[in-house]
Amino acid sequence: MHILTTLTYYRPHYSGLTIYTERLTRALARRGHQVTVLTSQFDPNLARLEQMNGVTVVRIPPLMRVSKGQIMPGMPIQAWRLAKQADVIHLHMPQFDASYITWMGKLQRKPVVLTYHCDLQLPRGVIHATANQVSHVANHIAAWGCNAIVNTSQDYAENSEFLKHYLKKVHVINPPVELAPVTEQDIQAFRKKFNIQDGQRIIGMVARLASEKGVEFLVQALPGVMRRIPQVRALFVGPYQNVLGEESYAARIMPLIEGLKDHWSFLEILSPEELSAFFRICDVLTVPSSNSTEAFGLVQIEAMICGTPVVASDMPGVRQPVLTTGMGKLVPIGDSSALEKVLVEILNGKEKYKCDTAALAHLYEPDAIAAEYEQLFEKLIKRVNA
Repeated sequence: MHILTTLTYYRPHYSGLTIYTERLTRALARRGHQVTVLTSQFDPNLARLEQMNGVTVVRIPPLMRVSKGQIMPGMPIQAWRLAKQADVIHLHMPQFDASYITWMGKLQRKPVVLTYHCDLQLPRGVIHATANQVSHVANHIAAWGCNAIVNTSQDYAENSEFLKHYLKKVHVINPPVELAPVTEQDIQAFRKKFNIQDGQRIIGMVARLASEKGVEFLVQALPGVMRRIPQVRALFVGPYQNVLGEESYAARIMPLIEGLKDHWSFLEILSPEELSAFFRICDVLTVPSSNSTEAFGLVQIEAMICGTPVVASDMPGVRQPVLTTGMGKLVPIGDSSALEKVLVEILNGKEKYKCDTAALAHLYEPDAIAAEYEQLFEKLIKRVNA
């Protein structure tokens, strides 16, 4: 089948949403489907038309950016043209353009599936508040018109201020997770590259430096962990400079991070092989997210597959990997004291946290997830054409 996928940011942009979408589109392409991604040319140096791992990527240049959204006057024309060629339209949200693309699909009698990644909560400010409201209305317009909504857990769907209105349309499908294979030699090379000394106890975090990720709670917890485990070191993987919409957050938190000195290191974006090595050298991974813009946390499953326990915020969706595997512990949202206590506990007893990592990996294989989407798409195509 021909699948039109739309989202605001696609690779090489780095976020959980883009990683999810890239893994899924590649898997669908491997299964013989024709997949087109319609997205923004958020960086003018990116090609307008490109083939990436069997997926056709069409990028629309934005006129301007409002908060994290891209205003693209050329999007409706391209969306209408590509929708006519598609058998099914797959929209990843939050995405302002999903509102009218959904109804384009309805007009053309094409099934429309929304993958709703998370509720949108932008920082304070007039522009952000306006963008939040516009996005909220656009999401409802898309949800009214779509045929089905996919989310990563029933837990999140039932607690989402948005999704709880559309539970009859919700289908739960696990997110796709894949890890590059690595050898012991690769792991030792990673240790050498990033100067990880024997005896250091590593707390890992993988995210953008963004307010919803709760980075400040790890920063606040770390001094107490250092007092009890002096050889501890936090490694932060992901973009931390010039993150879109997070400039004020970075300005507030960076002085605190600098005060941690050698106990904190930024590793930026790693290659797939380096990321696999990173998960394996971590003693614990932390996901201290602070609001519903985090709905699951792919990195939790990635770490667990590598045998690394996780400390996560006790939030709808985010808590599910720990609850279903037993590979870690939960802490109250925004409670740096509880985070400190649990980090010390796991660092002193990592061996207590184990699960069947092979079975876990199988549940989240991109091809298995693509097969579930494929079944949903085929069912809806038959229903629309009946």
